[in-house]
Amino acid sequence: MDLGFRGAVAEFYQRYRRGYPPAVIDALVGAFGLTARDTVVDLGCGTGQLAVPLAARAGRVLAVDPSPDMLAVGARTASTVDWVEGSDADVATIVGDDRIGALVVGQALHWMDHDALFRAGRPLFRAGGGIAVVTNGEPLWLQDTAWSRAVRGCLEHWFGRPLTNPCGTDDASQRRYADSLTSAGYTVATTTIAYDDALDLDRIVGGLASAATPDP
Repeated sequence: MDLGFRGAVAEFYQRYRRGYPPAVIDALVGAFGLTARDTVVDLGCGTGQLAVPLAARAGRVLAVDPSPDMLAVGARTASTVDWVEGSDADVATIVGDDRIGALVVGQALHWMDHDALFRAGRPLFRAGGGIAVVTNGEPLWLQDTAWSRAVRGCLEHWFGRPLTNPCGTDDASQRRYADSLTSAGYTVATTTIAYDDALDLDRIVGGLASAATPDP
């Protein structure tokens, strides 16, 4: 499935997509007891915002994405990660007979069939392993600020339609994911990590360019 993350969009993604603070990586390592013996799968990895820091804490990280361009940009910047072309439907095949410590999905689950993914993931984990759904704040065009509303107005004029997709960051999506995980047999826990991040015009424009897909 072509989601539009290719060419210049992949370059913008690498340069401008907000990464995750160290506390997020610490929380993932602690939640699943990750060690240098573990394999971790970062599904919908983009250019490695989660995969690269996790590679310093786990034995092996499989960074999986359907976009060859995203993988190529990621591989250019980090050789400590195994970059694999694939989607949520391919996870069991990619993992094979291995038993993984964690499967993480960062700000990408809204592109996937999460019900099927959660069910398929159950046999893949070693004892104590599991799935982490990681979000990283609301999209730039949906924040409750004057500048965000101005950006949204410009984008809606450009695209000729309202922009309402919260990309899985909203409470309703989080409840839906939690219910799906529970139905698939997982125990669900929520961790919230607050941090400050500075935005300037360059990062706002670059961040929007990194999301220039058919469904912003």
